[in-house]
Amino acid sequence: IETSHHDHSPAYQSLQPHYNLYDRADFENDLQPVCEEFNLGVTPYYSLASGFLTGKYRSEKDVTKSQRGPGASKYLNPRGLKILEALDRVSKEHRSNPTQVALAWLLSKPAITAPIASATSAEQMKDLVASTKLNLDPASVELLDRASG
Repeated sequence: IETSHHDHSPAYQSLQPHYNLYDRADFENDLQPVCEEFNLGVTPYYSLASGFLTGKYRSEKDVTKSQRGPGASKYLNPRGLKILEALDRVSKEHRSNPTQVALAWLLSKPAITAPIASATSAEQMKDLVASTKLNLDPASVELLDRASG
């Protein structure tokens, strides 16, 4: 970025990192400071951790129920289950669901422009849209940060 400014050449305008409520460290420690310093837009992929953060995968049996399930099995550990507990709690408080809360958490982060998430049904699409209207209070964001930190 500094080189492009110095040489008056095109500069990066956005970054598409792997970032979600479970996979945080690489982006937050290494990339987020750069994105904030240079005002880069951030559109993270795997925003729902291969569907794990939707709450539909809570056991090894659950991951066998869909084609995408095996990709979520790596999150089935004590930390992942702790994150799901926090998502459930915040979802209940906000009359929403884990999908909406996980995406709203991303949108609460100052560097995030728009999370990338896919939908395979109209119902899932409704959740994606609803997440943009869910404003999490600081206590909810802090609870999620602690559970996933």
